[in-house]
Amino acid sequence: MRYKLSEIAKELGLEFSGRDIEVDGVEDISLAQPSHISFFSDKKYIDALSTTKAGAVLIEQEYAHLLPSTSEAIITPEPYLMLAYLSKLFSHNLSAKLYPPTVGSGCDISSDIKCGKDVVIEDDVTILAGCYLGDGVVIKKGTLLHANVTIYHGCEIGEECIIHSGAVIGSDGYGFAHTKSGEHIKIYQNGNVVVEDRVEIGANSTIDRGAISSTYIRSGTKLDNLIHIAHNCDIGANTLCAAQVGIAGSTKLGRNVVMGGQSGSAGHIEIGDFVTVAANGGVTKSLPAGFNVYAGFPAIDIKLWRKMNATMMRLVKSRLKK
Repeated sequence: MRYKLSEIAKELGLEFSGRDIEVDGVEDISLAQPSHISFFSDKKYIDALSTTKAGAVLIEQEYAHLLPSTSEAIITPEPYLMLAYLSKLFSHNLSAKLYPPTVGSGCDISSDIKCGKDVVIEDDVTILAGCYLGDGVVIKKGTLLHANVTIYHGCEIGEECIIHSGAVIGSDGYGFAHTKSGEHIKIYQNGNVVVEDRVEIGANSTIDRGAISSTYIRSGTKLDNLIHIAHNCDIGANTLCAAQVGIAGSTKLGRNVVMGGQSGSAGHIEIGDFVTVAANGGVTKSLPAGFNVYAGFPAIDIKLWRKMNATMMRLVKSRLKK
């Protein structure tokens, strides 16, 4: 899908008088190319304005002068809300039509799986009953999908992966913009999920597609049952997540991170390589790489957490004796 900027401005109810170039997608301000339209709504990314390669940017008037001459400004007092309306223009056209997939050699595939168009299944893949693969899904060689796995359009599953029953890969991330009157406007999730090689995903786990770009599950990672990975996360190689872990949007985990059962993180933070978060731990800020263990909420060094709890217990017991 390609749109002229004049068409986009008209659709959004905005004025536009610059170069009427065509764009074919939405991208983050730092990653956008000349064929993309982007948006600027957060001052912490202000340094990216002068270097963006975006063809056009939804932006407030006071920041428009910071854009390079190669980027057209579409002026709006509410760039993030306009992004929500814009995202619908570039959303995938869903269809209930089914198509035969392209299948490699040595596969064992149930006769009742359902596929959208342009699905590719490579060699030696096993897919059990009740699975659905959306448009453009790619399943690489040696992968096993247990019964009733759902993989939404555009997602990629690497080699020798195991995905257990009820898992949903590529569902929409939880993204909304808010009007001044309190309405919540859906931001259509136009990215995908990329699962790299030798990943295992437990039963009834959900991995959200990126809002604009991709959500990544890197090679060798093992996810237990009932885990939620939100949109635009990047889960590092060989990470281990026990049951009921929840990772909020745009969080990056380094390699060999361990997340204990029912632990989780806030969004837009980084958890460094080799960090362990104990069961029920809640990570609210970025943690540096290192062989360190954190516990509690908010998560702190586990030795300090243990001392704090022991001190509190002694205090309570002394009060009860009075």
